[in-house]
Amino acid sequence: MESKKLSFLFFIIIIAVVSCQNTNAPKEVPVQSEAVKPAEEKPVVQSVVAEQPVVIEKPVVIEQPVVIEKPVTAEQPAAEVINIQEITRQHYDSTMEEVRKFIEELNKIISSRNYSAWKAALSPEYFDEISSAENLQSISDMPAMKTRKIVLKTTEDYFVHVVVPARANSRVDDIEFITRTRVKAFSVNVNRQGEEQRLVLYDLEKEGNSWIIIN
Repeated sequence: MESKKLSFLFFIIIIAVVSCQNTNAPKEVPVQSEAVKPAEEKPVVQSVVAEQPVVIEKPVVIEQPVVIEKPVTAEQPAAEVINIQEITRQHYDSTMEEVRKFIEELNKIISSRNYSAWKAALSPEYFDEISSAENLQSISDMPAMKTRKIVLKTTEDYFVHVVVPARANSRVDDIEFITRTRVKAFSVNVNRQGEEQRLVLYDLEKEGNSWIIIN
């Protein structure tokens, strides 16, 4: 009986020892591996800079009018260069009066359809110019002529169909000196907008005491 107690006591001691060992042993705590999240990449915001177009400024070139100078021959001396300030009021008035009388007489010649007298008032060079086939054809091709079915074949046709309707009642309002013996005669009109318009009537040149039409 006593041996059983000892055996039981011994069994209890063994269990207690084992229990103490299990209690003192460090428990392994499982380490949970957390997934390492990659760092979020922030979108790179690129600042868009609008490129300004390169404007290349071209230099302003002021075109000079082309002046075609007629060659000066021995038979045709160069025109006298005149300073308008050298023209006195008396010279202007006397020339203006002469030109007015010449054109008034010319109006009578044109109104009476006196072709021979009109031809005598033209310089030979100007008469040859308006008599050319090219000039007559160019005028015949104008709409006003085509509408009336007029074809100019001679200089007299030009006189009857062009000069008589357009120049029978010419009025001189001003003159412009080119040289001391050459002037341009103008008729000045005012349009509906109140703007002044200067119409060149004739280019005249004085030969001796008489004026002739040179253009």
